[in-house]
Amino acid sequence: MAMEFSRCHPETRAAQALGAHDPETAGVIPAVQLSTTYLRAGDNTYQAGRVYGRGDNPTPESVEALLASLENGEEAMVFSSGMTAAIAVFLSLKPGDHIIAPQVMYWGLRLWLQTTGIAWGLKVTFVAMDNLVAVRQAVQPGKTKLIWIETPANPIWSLTDIQAVAEIAHAVGARLAVDNTVPTPVHTRPLTLGADIVMHSATKYLNGHSDVIAGALITAKADETWDRIRAYRKSGGIMLSPWDAFLLLRGMRTLFLRVTRASATAQVLAEKLYGHPLLEAVLYPGLSQHPGHEIARRQMQNGYGGMLSIIVAGGAARAIAVAAAVKLWVRATSLGGPESLIEHRASVEGGSDNPVPPGLLRLSVGLEHPNDLLDDLIAALKE
Repeated sequence: MAMEFSRCHPETRAAQALGAHDPETAGVIPAVQLSTTYLRAGDNTYQAGRVYGRGDNPTPESVEALLASLENGEEAMVFSSGMTAAIAVFLSLKPGDHIIAPQVMYWGLRLWLQTTGIAWGLKVTFVAMDNLVAVRQAVQPGKTKLIWIETPANPIWSLTDIQAVAEIAHAVGARLAVDNTVPTPVHTRPLTLGADIVMHSATKYLNGHSDVIAGALITAKADETWDRIRAYRKSGGIMLSPWDAFLLLRGMRTLFLRVTRASATAQVLAEKLYGHPLLEAVLYPGLSQHPGHEIARRQMQNGYGGMLSIIVAGGAARAIAVAAAVKLWVRATSLGGPESLIEHRASVEGGSDNPVPPGLLRLSVGLEHPNDLLDDLIAALKE
């Protein structure tokens, strides 16, 4: 008798991938289906209900089922990257529609909105999402169709009250989309707080092994907007490859173990580094001194995530020197893998409107021992 996974805790659902297996061989791991096309029956119908691999490959479906379950959504879709997933949401709108987006957010998506999105016809207002008054003032009744938030916001880790912004959006008939890449469903489930769509750069924590580029969307309701997103994914050819879907499902089986471990270590590092004389600030939602800590306590569980930032006294030059001096931390872009990463974010993001302080180093905490990571950072600060 098959297990009814809906009754299980999310840790169990993730570990067993909702019972995904290979029905042909009884293998406990589902097979990778690489076929790009499917057989027609003699009566010219498709006997398995599948036509062409660009929209019909079964391998990503196990990932989508698990994601929908973990995020408490009706359906999920996986994409070739986090950017393609996010852009699909914006392109489900019409030219002339108004969007409210955060001043502090993933820089690549902010740049897309400022350039391609606006050129395509979207009207975009960037606001401080931790200021509900500013969010309300930015709303244009009858024109605002989407509010996009990222919380905690990369790389300053400011907090947005998801439930409050959902109420603002829904009051004017707009949707709320939430980038949940950093907290993951381990820490936050935005759909249960009123969001309509959740986005992940699945490259990061969902995969967790620094070897897959992927994105995902999860919806509270499979409506006409969702149908437009699905049609764009198919026509645009931005499906996730079968092999990457297989690797992503493999990574998600250990999601709760990895994320809670990284979060616990990040908490230790933040507390140990807070008040260090060579630092101007430690930015982490789990610190009681963080301005968004109370919001984080309300809408996060199992910890506060594996990402934190430190602002090095002495500005950009000093911060870059600290990053150059570490021995254990890996100097690389991205986050969510088993190895801890460090980078000078202002150098990456650039631009005159860059909201990142010049001395900020972004830290993606991995799975190493916290004392080793701490010792390495402190030694680098002292050099």
